[in-house]
Amino acid sequence: MLQKTSHFMRQANLIDGEWVQADSGRTIDVTNPATGLKIGTVPKSGAAETRRAIEAAETAFQSWRKTSALERSKLLRKLHDAIMDNQDALAELLTIEQGKSLFESRGEVASSAAYILWFAEEGRRVYGDVVPSPWADRRILVTKEPVGVIAAITPWNFPNSMLARKLGPALAAGCTAVVKPASQTPYSGLAWGALCEEVGFPKGVVNIVTGSAGEIGDEICANPLVRKITFTGSTEIGKILIQKSASTVKKVSMELGGNAPFLVFDDADIDRAIEGAMTAKYRNSGQTCVCTNRFFVQAGIYDEFVEKLAAASNKLKVGSGLDEGVQQGPLIDENAVEKVEEFIADATAKGGKVVAGGKRHALGGSFFEPTVIADASPKMKFMKEEIFGPVAPVFRFETEEEAVSLANDTEFGLACYFYTGNLGRAFRVMEGLKYGMVGVNEGLITTPEAPFGGVKESGLGKEGGHQGIEDYLDTKYVCIGGLGF
Repeated sequence: MLQKTSHFMRQANLIDGEWVQADSGRTIDVTNPATGLKIGTVPKSGAAETRRAIEAAETAFQSWRKTSALERSKLLRKLHDAIMDNQDALAELLTIEQGKSLFESRGEVASSAAYILWFAEEGRRVYGDVVPSPWADRRILVTKEPVGVIAAITPWNFPNSMLARKLGPALAAGCTAVVKPASQTPYSGLAWGALCEEVGFPKGVVNIVTGSAGEIGDEICANPLVRKITFTGSTEIGKILIQKSASTVKKVSMELGGNAPFLVFDDADIDRAIEGAMTAKYRNSGQTCVCTNRFFVQAGIYDEFVEKLAAASNKLKVGSGLDEGVQQGPLIDENAVEKVEEFIADATAKGGKVVAGGKRHALGGSFFEPTVIADASPKMKFMKEEIFGPVAPVFRFETEEEAVSLANDTEFGLACYFYTGNLGRAFRVMEGLKYGMVGVNEGLITTPEAPFGGVKESGLGKEGGHQGIEDYLDTKYVCIGGLGF
């Protein structure tokens, strides 16, 4: 099965242009969540290896920062082409280690390439300013410069595209990088090292270290050579990284947890809402930070919506992501399954009614049935906690004000979705929802051209859009005097 992927499946760290093992020789096993079988190993690295990677990135930065925006753009364009030329191989590797369907994996790889292409161009548009001077004999310039060495820590649910959003702007801006991919899905991260090598990025510009999250993270936070941390993951870990990086006052961008509401009003196109709901809920088996966590449906169409959502959920084809036509793969591991079971048990104990799925799938392992729970109420755990699994709780509401209030009743503020046929309501609700991203009559809204990121405890900073490169730049003011006017 690995014939396509073997070229990209690197089982070593990339430090200063060399593929190396951990100093201790220790490794971490990587398993296929669809089969439970071991795929291979990666180094179990710690602080020492991370320090060397940071030092290599700092050395490389001295020359990389002096390359022109056009030169960096050309290399990023080559990287885009290399990703697309190897889309099938990279998608297969992603499915084998993460579990999502090949269809979704191909989409993720294409999305990664799109982000690289976007930032290949955006890096050429890092404009400064010439500011009108209050002094006749002075001129004021404002310039943008790369921050330096950046550290990127990426999650297991989108191990390919999450790195594209970080490496793309970093490399375009003239920064160098140290990457720590998730230990459950390290190969998609390591593949970036192979791709960057192939297209000609100089050694030390991209370094990738696998291993102990605590040791690697602590070194990244404490090391003064790292000037920016970009992290995608849980709010809990994000807060720890923010605290620990305060000692060296680093820039941080954090894409953290979500609790996405999905509102459906009486005047919505219900079939369109169901179509959007299936994408917003079950993509990657519900394991995304922008997945719908809570459905709020107006009383007049509640029963019809629940019936149609349950029917559509029951039709989803569950299986190994490598199999033809599969729409939902396994959850990442047994812990994820147990967490989903806890949510369902809590809901049913508090009056929730399972109308589709509700239990482990007949396939065994970490496969789980797409699940719909009717009669959800605010006292249930998923009102406040992120599900990260294929469970769709459906709440009933009466008024627009009630829906917006329920939707905002969370410390998170990443993505939200709502469906309505009323233009006035569209604007009222859009402006009333306290979220970084809003989908109106759409369930899939991510694109490189738009800023991705949340508010409140869902994070800091943006990825994508023209905003996505700003966190990798420092602003410098230069006053030039003595001009003799």
